[in-house]
Amino acid sequence: MIYFDNSATTKPYKEALSTYVKVNEQFFGNPSSLHHLGLQAERLLFESRKQMASLLGTEAENIIFTSGGTEANNLAIKGTALANMHRGRHIITQQTEHPSVINACQQLEEHGFRVSYLPVDSHGQVSAEDVAAALTNETILVSIMHVNNETGAIQPIQEIAKLLKNEPQVLFHVDDVQGRGKVPLNLENIDLCTLSAHKFHGLKGNGVLYKKKGVKLSALLSGGNQESGFRSGTENAGGVAAMAKALRLIEEHRREHGERLRAVQQFLRKELEGRQDVIIHTPREGCAPHILNFSVERLKGEVLVHALEERGCYLSTTSACSSRQKKTSTVLTAMGVPKEIADSSVRLSLSYENTRQEAEAFIQILKDTIPTLAKVQR
Repeated sequence: MIYFDNSATTKPYKEALSTYVKVNEQFFGNPSSLHHLGLQAERLLFESRKQMASLLGTEAENIIFTSGGTEANNLAIKGTALANMHRGRHIITQQTEHPSVINACQQLEEHGFRVSYLPVDSHGQVSAEDVAAALTNETILVSIMHVNNETGAIQPIQEIAKLLKNEPQVLFHVDDVQGRGKVPLNLENIDLCTLSAHKFHGLKGNGVLYKKKGVKLSALLSGGNQESGFRSGTENAGGVAAMAKALRLIEEHRREHGERLRAVQQFLRKELEGRQDVIIHTPREGCAPHILNFSVERLKGEVLVHALEERGCYLSTTSACSSRQKKTSTVLTAMGVPKEIADSSVRLSLSYENTRQEAEAFIQILKDTIPTLAKVQR
């Protein structure tokens, strides 16, 4: 099996799975309970929070555990809107955000908020100048992802953060779900940041919202006031501990194997660029080292995905959250890619465990598969 769909989900580290099982066997108490088992679970959460904070370069009190990236994005956007609407009702984002950001913004529009959806260039990147031009006296939030989940395009986060330092009334949210563990990001000038455990070899159903001290949010889930009142619900102690372990491991792998990951991506790119029937959408510069998006002319992306699966190669079309809907990629269309080409797109997404040998085998399988499919679709 050649698994090139790591942007959809990663295989959990064995160490993360072991931690999850151990916690649920030995520290299964409710962290809110007063007895010894509850106190053990609470202590475990505290230590996991400290470890996550240390790895992110912040303080433990700034970490809010969630059920994943979607919930964290919704809490960041809707929570900011509800807590700060007395100051303004304008939000800025970009056209190529993840659905959990776009749909959250659209829902706020139904409740009287105004949202500016900024365009991107042909490389899929927004400009800090466009962000500056969109700011108004009513702007309360700018939400821009770090690494695009379909193309791997890196957004100018630090430029935007520097710009917003002069706009203290505007909060800055960054969706770092695809970047964490692959592209370093300093949170110093960021107010809110989203992570998802299963994108860095943790378990599904666990995520983090980093919230800078002093940032006001309204909770979306009411109940027992867990997570300092920002996210009620009994904490998933096992998943949280596994997430902290996975984050530590992937940061180690980034430092040790980052160059190898980029080399595998560049090998794939070079081989694909050698084909006249392939169009690559991932920018050559300013891209993450693990994502490569391309189209094979006159072949539907979903057809190619299924044909490659039969040969033991796993990849995807668009975002995993949208691929079953068979819709044209809004990311590629925003970049100016024609619909016919966008409908042919597929995404390779790597992990530090993928090898050059796997990449070579994939290229050969692709070369064998394309002519067969082309004959069938004529």
